[in-house]
Amino acid sequence: MRRFLLIPVFVLLTSDFVLLSSSALAAQGVPTPPNIPISPRRAAAFGATIVTGLLALQYAHRRKPFILLWLAGWGLIVPMMLLLARGYESVTASRAAVGAAQFLGVCSATFYFWSADVYRYTRYVQPHRLKALPALGVLLIVVSIALGPASALVLGFLITAALLAATGALYAAIVIERHMIGAGLIAFVMFGLAVSNVTTTVLVSRMLTSGEFVFEITTVNAVLYTFCALGIHQLVFEDMTYELRMTNRRLESAREELLQASITDPLTGCHNRRFLEQVMYRELQRHRRFNLAMSLLFIDIDRFKAINDSLGHDAGDRVLQYVARFLKRHIREADYVFRWGGDEFLALITCTGEEARRKAAMLKSNFDAAPDAVELPPGIGLSVGWIEVPPGTNDLMPLVAEADARMYVDKGAR
Repeated sequence: MRRFLLIPVFVLLTSDFVLLSSSALAAQGVPTPPNIPISPRRAAAFGATIVTGLLALQYAHRRKPFILLWLAGWGLIVPMMLLLARGYESVTASRAAVGAAQFLGVCSATFYFWSADVYRYTRYVQPHRLKALPALGVLLIVVSIALGPASALVLGFLITAALLAATGALYAAIVIERHMIGAGLIAFVMFGLAVSNVTTTVLVSRMLTSGEFVFEITTVNAVLYTFCALGIHQLVFEDMTYELRMTNRRLESAREELLQASITDPLTGCHNRRFLEQVMYRELQRHRRFNLAMSLLFIDIDRFKAINDSLGHDAGDRVLQYVARFLKRHIREADYVFRWGGDEFLALITCTGEEARRKAAMLKSNFDAAPDAVELPPGIGLSVGWIEVPPGTNDLMPLVAEADARMYVDKGAR
C-alpha cells in the first residue's frame, strides 16, 4: 500500500525525465513515440484520487472519524487541481476558478485540522464556526474577480497556512502524548506546507507573471503531500496498536482487580482464607529456607454477637472495620492479617512462640487502651490464642485449630 502512495511524486518527478529522454533519442535518429505532455495539476489530482481511495479503504476497515476527515481533505484536492488545470475562455471565469480553488484549499486544510481535533478530543471545531466557510468561499471568488487572482491567492494561502500550522501543532501534541511516529511525520509535513504557503504568498506575483519558482514549489509540495500520505497510513496503524495496548492494560487492570477481590475481604480489607491457602506453602518454604521462626495468632472479638443482636449489623460491621484497622497498625506489613470468618481474625507472623505470646498480650492491652476505643460499644475486647509453627510443618490448618482452642482458653480467663 505504501508503494502506491509514492505514485503522485513519481509522476511529477519523472515526467520531465521522460520528455528529455525522448528528445535525446530523437536527436540520435531513433524513432520515438510522440511526446505526451503531462499537466502537473492533473497529475496531482490523479495522485490525490489514489490517496483518497486508499483512505476510503482504511476507513472501511477502521471506521474512525479522523480517517474520514482526512479522506474529505484529500478528496477536495482533486476538484481544486482540476479547476486550475483546465482552460477558460472568459477572464471572469478563470478568476472565479482561482477563487473557488483557493476556497477548496482552505476547506481541505480545515478538514486536516478537524481530523487532529477529533483525534485529540479537543473540540476546537464547532458546527457554528464551520458556517463561516461558505461566506469565505464567496469572499475569495469576489476578491479574485474584482481585484485579480493574486489577491485571492494571497488571502487563501495565508488562511491555509494558518490552518496547516495549527494542524501541525495538534499533531505535535499527539506525538508528545502518545509517541506516535505517524503523528510526528504529519506534524512535520503540516509545518512544511505552512511554510510553503507563506513562501508562495511572497512569490505569487513573480509566479503569475514569469512562472518563476512554480516547478520548485510544486515539487516541494508534492514531496510533502506524499510524506503526509505515508504519515496518515502510519498513524492509522499506530492508532490500532495503541488501542490494542490500551485494551490489554484495561484487561490487565481488570484481572488485577478480580484477583484482589478474590483474595480480599470486602468489608475489612484484610486477606481472606483463600489467600492463606495461596501463600501458606510459599511462606512455610521461605521460613524453612532462611531458618526463620513463624507463629500464628487467632483473634476473636469479645461480645460481638451481643452487639449484632442489640445494635444491629451496621454497628457490628463498624466494629469489624475498627478491629481490622487496629490489627494492621500493630502487625508488621511483612506479616499477614486474615479475616477468618465472622468476628475471627488470623495473623501469620515471623517470630518465636514466646514472642507470639508477648505479641498477643500487647495486642489486648493496646486495644483496651486505644484512645478511639471509647467510640466502640462497651465491653468490646480481644481474645487471642497463639502457637508457634514447628519446623518441618507442611500444613497450617491443624495449628489454626490449636490456636483457636487457645483463644477460647484466653476468652474464658477474661
